[in-house]
Amino acid sequence: MAAELALTRIQEKGQVTLPAELRRRLGLKKGDLVAVTETVDGILITLQEVVATRALAEIGAALAEQGLTLDEMIDRGRAIREELVREQYEFADDPASS
Repeated sequence: MAAELALTRIQEKGQVTLPAELRRRLGLKKGDLVAVTETVDGILITLQEVVATRALAEIGAALAEQGLTLDEMIDRGRAIREELVREQYEFADDPASS
């Protein structure tokens, strides 16, 4: 797919209007979040959903390298949180023994 050139002006508050055809083709609509990244070639605008998905994939890959699943990581986080709460508030391991 060849990139087509479309000129647009930067408005008073730094706003840029993306051409309607491009917005339609990419499914962009009012209120969508985008990430703006400076690159050596200019500016890259990426749907925020894509950025989040990419970050989650990187987290998943890092967990896989450690031999963990996301569920295991969540379970470990819960266990650590419970331990911290017990220490902070001096709860006994068995609430019935109090």
